[in-house]
Amino acid sequence: MTRPLPSLIPSLALLLLLFPDSGSLAAEATPGAARLDELIARHQPPATALRFPVGVTRSDTPIPAYLSPDDLDPGTAKVRVLLIGGLDGEPATVSAVLQSLSAAADPAIALSAVPCAQPDRLGETPIAPAAATDPFPPAGPAYKDPATDAAHYLWRWIGMHAPDTVLIVSDGGPAAASLARALGQTPPCETGTIPARLVPSTDLTQPDGWRRLSESLRDSTPPSPARREIQRRIARTPVAIATELAAVYGKKLDPVAYIPAMAVMGRLRVGDLTGDPQYLPAAAALAEPYRSGARDSMGEKANGSNLSGHLLFADLARATGDPRDLALVRKAADYGFDPQGSPRESMPFHSEMSDSIFMGCAPLAEAAALTGEARYAAQCLAHLRFMQRHCLRDDGIYRHSPLHESAWGRGNGFAALGLTLSLSVLPETAPEHEAFLTDYRAHLTALRPHQDATGMWHQLIDRPESYREFTSTCMITFAILRGLRRGWLAPAEWEPVATRAWTALQSRIGPDGRLVDVCTGTGKMKSRRDYYDRDALLGPDDRGGAMALLVSTEMAYWQRERQPQP
Repeated sequence: MTRPLPSLIPSLALLLLLFPDSGSLAAEATPGAARLDELIARHQPPATALRFPVGVTRSDTPIPAYLSPDDLDPGTAKVRVLLIGGLDGEPATVSAVLQSLSAAADPAIALSAVPCAQPDRLGETPIAPAAATDPFPPAGPAYKDPATDAAHYLWRWIGMHAPDTVLIVSDGGPAAASLARALGQTPPCETGTIPARLVPSTDLTQPDGWRRLSESLRDSTPPSPARREIQRRIARTPVAIATELAAVYGKKLDPVAYIPAMAVMGRLRVGDLTGDPQYLPAAAALAEPYRSGARDSMGEKANGSNLSGHLLFADLARATGDPRDLALVRKAADYGFDPQGSPRESMPFHSEMSDSIFMGCAPLAEAAALTGEARYAAQCLAHLRFMQRHCLRDDGIYRHSPLHESAWGRGNGFAALGLTLSLSVLPETAPEHEAFLTDYRAHLTALRPHQDATGMWHQLIDRPESYREFTSTCMITFAILRGLRRGWLAPAEWEPVATRAWTALQSRIGPDGRLVDVCTGTGKMKSRRDYYDRDALLGPDDRGGAMALLVSTEMAYWQRERQPQP
């Protein structure tokens, strides 16, 4: 076995508090989901096992997993084993997995399980092998196709969990055989292959079945390629990750919009952290057509993304002192005022979406900081209050828009980021600063219970069965790190949250800027299912790369500031 990495496991008591076994989470249980609940009640997995969903089926039934606390740490010295049942609707395989979970623990093995990977199919007649398609690796966009969504949830979850071996309990079904083949040939989530084999249910249900099987695994199961890759990713420093990302992202500014601008800003931060002089001239060259007026920085069809893209010019104004950069900061902020200079009800282009807490507030705050004009700070707070009337829920998290109560992950990431960036530059003597600080703390306090046991926030903040979403976790983690750096948050309370989130993000940033589960661009949605079904991108992505640069550089600053000074 490889040398264990430092333990990444949060306190078991905290995890059990945040992720209790709540039984079936389905609103209206299907026959399969009801059958699964009966089997779980009959076999009772150990109380120490952490239960949380892998994903959600088309009928809104969560797909449960049970993890030993040790299995959350990819550096554990134990052999990490994953048991999977129910792929072909066979109740006997589900019972076998649950029975193994309930057996006496093997001190050399960290055992986790997905007892029923297809709850909606539990009890159905298995598909005949001759008529079956090959479901693994699943094809097409992740999580949105009814024919493949459950397979995508399982496939990507396995890839990020990265066990040393997968035991698929099967009595001959085709889906189980397909998964066993695919795991040994194709790296899930591009992490690495994972040895897998089929195990008949009777091998586990006979007396001492799991004990005999576990004994055979103790000394003959090396770390899987997937686990070694996760360990490699986690071992990288924040500066190393940011430098890798800067080689891919932040090299364009066409148009001035939040995604390319935030990536260029991230590269500027890499230059500051490393002392590399290349990044500032490169950013200035990208900005020059807009500084000179050769191109309109707001474009032909102005929108909120254009407004927040002007945050780059605030960074450049501080770095270069070029008055043209300040003029562009004013240009964006002045959209908050009518032609006579009177404040509007809000910044335009908000579309009633929580995104605008970032896209509208932050440019106004930068204008207030750089010009010293109180009107910008006042309008910054006015816009925040306007957006809160539309989007802030009673529980302190943000609905994406008034169209539906769903608390979209990145919609809350935008709110956290907008509050943080505004608070970072608003003059501390201004009354708006205290208001933003209060709301910043309240929002993060509301978000904290929804961080899952792996460290991630989800596509829908308060729906743990939705997928673990990369950009929302980046933005929320950035907000926490900035608060720790500025003294806005209590270290004892928030450092474990930030550390757990950063580890999860490290594992999802692969070589060449390749990322795991970045939600595609998303406007107003009309239902929870609409948010479940947004594509989760795997690979390079400009939006995800920009947010990864932001959080990795913030982590690097935080770590540097915590080091003892000579």
